[in-house]
This record gives sequence, C-alpha cells and structure tokens, in this order.
Amino acid sequence: MFKLLKRYRFAILLLLVVGVLCLGYAYFIEPERLVVREVRVPLRGWNPAFNNFRIVALSDVHGGSNGGSEANIRRIVETVNRQNADAVVILGDFVSEEFFDRKQLKMPVRTIAEALGGLRAKHGVFAVLGNHDAAYSDEIVAGELRRAGLTVLVNEVAVIKSGDQQFRFFGMEDHIHTGNWGEFAQKMKNSLAATEGQGDLIALEHGPDLFPVLTDYILMSKDLRLMISGHTHGGQVWLPIIKAPIIPSIYGQKYAYGQVRAKDADLYVTSGTGTSLLPFRFGVPPEIAVLELVREEAE
Repeated sequence: MFKLLKRYRFAILLLLVVGVLCLGYAYFIEPERLVVREVRVPLRGWNPAFNNFRIVALSDVHGGSNGGSEANIRRIVETVNRQNADAVVILGDFVSEEFFDRKQLKMPVRTIAEALGGLRAKHGVFAVLGNHDAAYSDEIVAGELRRAGLTVLVNEVAVIKSGDQQFRFFGMEDHIHTGNWGEFAQKMKNSLAATEGQGDLIALEHGPDLFPVLTDYILMSKDLRLMISGHTHGGQVWLPIIKAPIIPSIYGQKYAYGQVRAKDADLYVTSGTGTSLLPFRFGVPPEIAVLELVREEAE
C-alpha cells in the first residue's frame, strides 16, 4: 500500500490540490457571483396581448446564508431594477436558520424585507412563502414583507391588466402545508373558482413537486399556462456527468432547473440566489431569471 501511494504521490497530491481549490471556489467565490439569465419562454395558448411580458423571478434569498448578505440582497435589488421588468415574483425561502437552532435566524426578517422593499416593476412585486419561512413563522415573514411594500399572495389572485385584456398571478401556500396532495389540489382549484375563465393563469409556488399534482392529477385551472418555482437551488452543486448529486425533489433531476413541458401547462424552476444547509455553490451560480413570455404558435 505504501509503495502504491509513493508511486502515485504526484497524482494524489494534484487531486488534493484541485479538490481544495474547488472547495474554496464553491465557498468563497461562486456564492458571491450573480448572473442575469434571460430566457425566452414559449407558452401554448398564451394571450398574445401579453407577448414579451417580462417577469423577473427570484427565489431562495436565504438572508444571512453564504451569499445571502444584506449587501448582496441590495445588489440583487439594484440588478433587478435594471431589467425593465413588467413584474417581479419572489418564490419564497426568505429566511435562513442557524444549523443547531432552527428558530434562530441568521438575519432578521425585517432586515431582509427592508432590503427587498426597493424592488420595482411596472405591474408590481409579488411574493409567496417557502418551507423555511413556514418553519420559522409564515405570519412574521409575510407581515414584514407587506410592511416593506411587497404583495404577498397566500392562495390569492392578483390581476394584471393591459387595456381590456388581463391575466392572473395565483400565489400558493408552500407545499409543506399540503398534507394530502389530492385535497391540496382541490383546495387550489376551489380558490380559483371565482376567477376561472378571467384570463390566463400563472401559478407561483415555492417548490416544483406540486406541478404534476396540479396538472395531471387534478387540473387546477384550464387557464393555467405556467407555474414558476424555486426551492431546488438547481441542486446547488452541479458536476459533469453526475449533474446535481442532491436535489430536494422527489422527482430527482426532472424538476431541478429550467423549463419543463407537460400536457396542459409548463413549469419554470429558477436556481435562486442564496444557499441552504451546505454553504456551497458549484456550477450553479446565484441567478436572476428574466423570463420573456411569448405565445407558442402551432406548427
């Protein structure tokens, strides 16, 4: 064994050096990066009156996490405000808890909310809550966000108008509250019943795993065109061949990141900006997703 180690000592040393450099990059550099990812999103049946509607999607700010400093949150706000957004949606997990005390936050909710309060968009800024927010307190997080001027949607509809045309945002409570998924899907359908048929629908939900429940199991709305989610962080670490080794989704790689097509609607998952559990990002830099919605013409 000793002779084998001696024979390959240079290769072993090289691997160790590369490993340390990669670990340093994943901790010190990539979480501090911020990329603006512009994506053209074709949607079947989308109202052409809203062609080229620009939605900036943020998620998983995790204030106080590695990459989630107050300065970085304010940098995110400044960057978003330069994107000429028609609407901004924030997809939950605003807070980050201490590892050994889940009720102790790494950054006060008020600090996070005040930093995000500077966000601006033509038709408004809309937020839903995530599982970390629920673990701390939905009421406290939502209250501070509203105090800062953000519109928080909890199983509620916000109407976006252009002349005599309109579509709807529907913000849902986090999947941590689902219990029985069939009952949850029916609950969402009931929440939308009063506005059914009143324009296309874009659903906002922190986690993507509810997408097949709301489209295949029980079609939440015949007007549903798109669901926008976060939660997965894109796996937070992405490696060649292996891709993302750990994804917080029961569907694995399927809903890890980007646009996913289904029979009745589409899903878009953004990788978010903060970190959770492990303070690393590798191959999945913090992102601001700028989604330009267009009607997909039949071939």
